[in-house]
Amino acid sequence: MSSSTHPVNPVLRVAPAAPAEAAAYFRASLVFHADVSDVAAALSAGGDPGFVVLDSRSTESWDQGHVPGAVHLPTALIPEQAGQLLDRSVPVVTYCWGPGCNGATRAALALAELGFQVKEMLGGFEYWAREGFEFETWEGKSRRDTDPLTSPVDTENCGC
Repeated sequence: MSSSTHPVNPVLRVAPAAPAEAAAYFRASLVFHADVSDVAAALSAGGDPGFVVLDSRSTESWDQGHVPGAVHLPTALIPEQAGQLLDRSVPVVTYCWGPGCNGATRAALALAELGFQVKEMLGGFEYWAREGFEFETWEGKSRRDTDPLTSPVDTENCGC
């Protein structure tokens, strides 16, 4: 039976891109994004990771929890303060709350417009905490149990 006699399902209603186009798109995505596991691995390896992590949320959000060693610079303050707090020769990895928030994207845009090299940390603080990485609050260091829906429980390597 030919495919023309079957209704097209929602996944294939728009055909996949040609392999070369798909490769270019996904390569470009990796230029702009890093995931929390890769950021955590680079930060925990010791020494200079070659980038700085920037939390673009409010002070109240920062106090609630943030990535250890991150620079706190709310998005609205980036134009006036980024030049004093950050080195343009060091790439910046931005984050905000999580996948439902575009604050890290707006922060990355503001930094790029100021001449910084920048990536966005996919998953934000939500996935940092859900994957069981240590974070700091106004009360000190903390850690949550690993959420088995976001990261393997018994190993640090998800195999991705």
